Amino acid sequence: MASLPVPSVQAMVAATGIDHVPPRYLRPTDADEPVASDGGEAEIPVVDFWRLQLGDGDELARLHIACQDWGFFQLVNHNVPEDVVEGMKASIKGFFELPAETKKQVVQEPGQLEGYGQLFVVSEDQKLDWADILYVKTQPLQDRNLRFWPDQPAGFRMALDRYCAAVKITADGLLAAMATNLGVEPEVIAERCVGGVQSVRVQYYPPCGQADKVVGISPHSDADLVTILLQANEVDGLQIRRGGAWLPVRPLEGALIVNVGDILQV
Repeated sequence: MASLPVPSVQAMVAATGIDHVPPRYLRPTDADEPVASDGGEAEIPVVDFWRLQLGDGDELARLHIACQDWGFFQLVNHNVPEDVVEGMKASIKGFFELPAETKKQVVQEPGQLEGYGQLFVVSEDQKLDWADILYVKTQPLQDRNLRFWPDQPAGFRMALDRYCAAVKITADGLLAAMATNLGVEPEVIAERCVGGVQSVRVQYYPPCGQADKVVGISPHSDADLVTILLQANEVDGLQIRRGGAWLPVRPLEGALIVNVGDILQV
């Protein structure tokens, strides 16, 4: 699978200003896709990873309901060290602050998804997301292509490596707890993850003067086992669809956001 090359949104904004939005990025307003405005973000389940690790029955039940009824939850008291998280956030911020020409050193190549660009652009008239993306494979180690791993800002590769290793441990713990809830031995899922694929997709959403007419990332479901999302700043934007409406998610400080993927659902 590959993605057609498209201009950098960040570079376009820098050149033309936030009010200039080319037609290819404009999306029609859909009245059938309402956004909840009743504080629905407070209802997003919160799961305590530390209690899960202790085998707490109430927390396992809370996880089960979150997976079964929502497919989405916030994970607190996880075991990804704070310095690893902050290092990853700083590296992401630093990368997108680099000059456009520097970021192009890791731009996608023809026939590739990895690198800096956009994903899943398959036609010249397709509507585009208001985002720039850096996508890399991180596991298994032999699948890493360091050609697409930025070496600037200094320490980016190390920060990414540390973050991915820590998140894998968290994912393994979550999958073991989910297996328990499903009434199977943790090894049933764990054995199928040996040599499995882990990838990282970093998404940057530039400011936009017509934010109500663009989409940062098109509505989708994730095709993996689980997605673990780290929000690098305090700007809200993530929404999940439930009960016929889009609910805004306001990340808790220090939390990771977890999405149950299509494979696990199946």
